[in-house]
Formats: sequence, C-alpha cells, structure tokens
Amino acid sequence: MKKVSVGLLGFGTVGTGVVRLLTKDKERLEKRTGCEIHLEKVLVRNKNRPRKVLIDNRNLTTDVYEILDHPEINVIIELIGGVDQTYQYILRALKNKKNVITANKDLMASYGEELLLEAKANHCDLYYEASVAGGIPILRTLTDGLAADRIQKLIGIVNGTTNYILSKMSGDGLSYEKALASAQKLGFAEADPTSDVEGLDAARKMVILSHLAYSIPVKLDDVKIKGITDVTREDIVFAKRLGYTIKLVGISEVNNGDIDVRVEPTLLPDGHPLAAVENENNAIYVYSSALGETMYYGAGAGEGPTAVSVVSDLLSVVRNISLGVTGNHIFLPKKELHARKDNLVESQFFVRMHMKDEPGSFSKLTDLFREQQINLEKLYQEPIPGRDVAEVALVTHVTNKVLFEKSFDMLKQLDVIVNAKYFRVERG
Repeated sequence: MKKVSVGLLGFGTVGTGVVRLLTKDKERLEKRTGCEIHLEKVLVRNKNRPRKVLIDNRNLTTDVYEILDHPEINVIIELIGGVDQTYQYILRALKNKKNVITANKDLMASYGEELLLEAKANHCDLYYEASVAGGIPILRTLTDGLAADRIQKLIGIVNGTTNYILSKMSGDGLSYEKALASAQKLGFAEADPTSDVEGLDAARKMVILSHLAYSIPVKLDDVKIKGITDVTREDIVFAKRLGYTIKLVGISEVNNGDIDVRVEPTLLPDGHPLAAVENENNAIYVYSSALGETMYYGAGAGEGPTAVSVVSDLLSVVRNISLGVTGNHIFLPKKELHARKDNLVESQFFVRMHMKDEPGSFSKLTDLFREQQINLEKLYQEPIPGRDVAEVALVTHVTNKVLFEKSFDMLKQLDVIVNAKYFRVERG
C-alpha cells in the first residue's frame, strides 16, 4: 500500500480534530483511498503541553522548516492562521513540490490567486474547502457539483458570530452588547470581535466564493462592507413588524458581465429560507440557470465540522497523488473584473426614523418620496408614549441605489425628521 506522509502546521482546536479523525478512522480512510495516511510531523509551540489526543512526542516539532523541507512529507495541512508569514510558508511548501490544504480564509482572500498559480506551476494540489462555512462543502459544490451550471447569484450567511448575535437580539430580546458578550462567553466571538462584527470575515469568504462561482479575480477591496454594530434591537423589532428578519449577509451577483459583491445587514422576507438560519449556523443560497435555487446549510465552525472539511480535502489530495494527477484541478480566474456601478444597482430599502408628531409631518415625508419617484411598499407608524415624536418604518419598492441615497440625504434634512437610518432589503 502506497504511503502518503502528512505534515500538520498547528495543533489548536481544528488541528486536534484533524488528528482525532486521522487516528480514529485510520483504517476506514485508508480503505477509501487505497493509501496509508501517515502523520509525520505536527508543528506546535510547546512540545510538552498536555493534548486532548494522544500523539507520540517524537512527531512534534517547534521548527516549521522541519516540516516545509522534510523530504518525505507529501502533504502539508496549514492551520496556524495569519497572512503574510503564512503566505511565505505555503509558497515555500509549493516550491518544494508539496501539496497543501488550508483552512485560512484570510490567506486565500489575500493571496489565493498567487498561491494557485504557484501550485499549478509545481503540479501540486491546493485545497481550501474549510476556509468558507466550516463543514458545508460549498467550494466543492461550486467547482464540481455545479460545474455544468451557470451561477448568477450567491447569498450567504457565512459568519457564525454575527448570526448568533442577531439571532439572540431577535429571539431573546438581547441588546447588541449583551448578545456579543454571550457570543464571547461561548467562544463564538473573539475578545476583539472587530473582524466579525464589522463584516471583514464575511467579506473575505465572499471573495473566495465569488472567484469560484464566476471565475473572476475578486479582491477584498472590491467588496462593499458594512457591519452590524449599528443594528439595534429596535431595528429588528420594526423590521419584524413589516415581515422581515435582519441578517448579516454576503451578496455576490453577476449581471451582463458586471459583478456586485457586498456584505451588509440586510432585511430578508420571513419566508426566505435564510431567514430561518439561527445562531452560529451558516448557509449559502445559490441561484443558477439550470438548477434554479438551492441552499447549503450547516455548522459554520468548530473542531468537528472544520476538521471534516480538512480531512475531506486530504482524501482528495491522496487520491490525486495515487493517480498522479496533482495540480490538475487548480481553478484559476479566467475573466476580467468589471464592478457594477452604483447607478446600475437596484434594490428595495428599509428606512426607520423618528418623525415629529405634528400636523403636516407625514405629508412632507410622502411628498419627498413622490417627488423623487420612489414608491412605498410598506409603511408602519407608531407614536412614542410621552414624547412628541412618532416611530416610522417603511419599505420602498425596487429603486435605483443612487437615487435612493440622494433621497435619503434629503429626508434627513427635513425639519420634521429627528433621526433616520436605512438597510437594504433582499427580495424573496
């Protein structure tokens, strides 16, 4: 039986899960690949630290180059995170003709195209299924399962931290601050949650998904990003009264050769399948020409789901090694990027405002939208007890984004408006 030797960079939560699977399911995995999978070396910070899984101390190393330059290692699994230094490590591994598996979304969003080119030049595999949506096999679905279809649009809940926070704000009535604290206590959010709550984590994942869906070299700078820190419990309540649920979603769409990629809090109709995705779960909704609408749902993070994706990638690499076809699957962008201009973007919008409760206030509001030729689909008004203002929430019909933003700026200048905010609405 052919032996494939593996070097593992990182022995944290996911690394522990990978070692657990390779040890526990060793016989089953070897039957599925026809090869012996041997864990040669594992990079750690401290060789003497207690581990959750048993491993021979001789297999541990604190020297990354002992793995990158090891003559017998065929596959390197990268689970240490980071970007620039890790890029240099992976680049060196590929130049050394070693196949690579990574769960590093930041790395692939920043240097994916360069690493894929290097992998192809060296006839090496580079798999990264675990970099997006944990255990959901969405990247493999885009490149294999939907390879014969034409994808038109992706909508994704791809960040479990923000989905958990918004779920707790909606379902349990928590404030943003209390929901975030709960997420941190459970380990869903980091001590510094900026990357998650400001939308950067989701944006990096949408870069990877867009590249694979459309074969377009999308960069992080091409993504319009807005996080959830401005979303309040009141926004969620009034959206619900109009029949919507607020989620942080990534949206990627191609129309007439132009691409629009954005991450922002968005109102989803309560009947939309993504509106029912709760807590730390992820889901990606795909619109394609032949298959229509499909959704891929599951756990977005954690030891088990992410480790399963990593080991699934490993099985693919082992089979390719056995067949002598490594590097043949490399998927490189073939089209130029043409970002859709804002004046070509159309959407519905949700506006929530405090308006002075006095004669003529409402007519000023409706007159403005009528003059700007923006029609209203839904409207809700409620007096605020003990105050001389009313709570007003509305949803527009589909309108041009530039026209709406111009109208919103005019709205804020009306003397009857105390404050106002808006969010995008996704049509069902």
